[in-house]
Amino acid sequence: MRKLTYYVATTLDGFIADPAGGFDFFPLDGDHAHYLVQEFPETIPTPARGPLGIEGPPKHFDAVVMGRRTWEPARDAGWTSAYRHLQQYVFTTTMTQAPDETVTLVATDPLEYVRNLKQQDGLGIWLCGGGALAGALLPAIDELVLKVHPIVAGDGIPLFRHGFEPHRFDRLEARTFDSGVTVCRFAAR
Repeated sequence: MRKLTYYVATTLDGFIADPAGGFDFFPLDGDHAHYLVQEFPETIPTPARGPLGIEGPPKHFDAVVMGRRTWEPARDAGWTSAYRHLQQYVFTTTMTQAPDETVTLVATDPLEYVRNLKQQDGLGIWLCGGGALAGALLPAIDELVLKVHPIVAGDGIPLFRHGFEPHRFDRLEARTFDSGVTVCRFAAR
């Protein structure tokens, strides 16, 4: 069965974006960046892969799921398909027409849909965001890969937008970089 991995940047206080959904306050440079490009190359948007010298088959994921608000910054930048090298699923109840043939819009129950995706053949599935979708998919998440930045935001979109329902994870590894970023991997119990 395929694994669902929530791979996302977060602040120390658990926010993945500012209140409007922006995430440009997370630095892209630093010694952690090279590691992330090497370890998770498929998470680099298609338009940036060539300039960064990234080619070849995916390493961990061949599909990405995200909410509409997570997808919108790429659209606003002029990219109708930010991850053309992956199967893309955008969960939305407001969009009715996909902007690109490589993007599948999903208006059904996210948890049921992703559980069905996990049963299909393929590599892992990357949960790109956002907090509401992560909250809905929490029972199906097999692994967390958190890029914890030494930033306190105070407000914004939380890592999970979900009612109180504790889910336990076991730490697999944690790697801290000189930039102050710690990449932590956890497995669902």
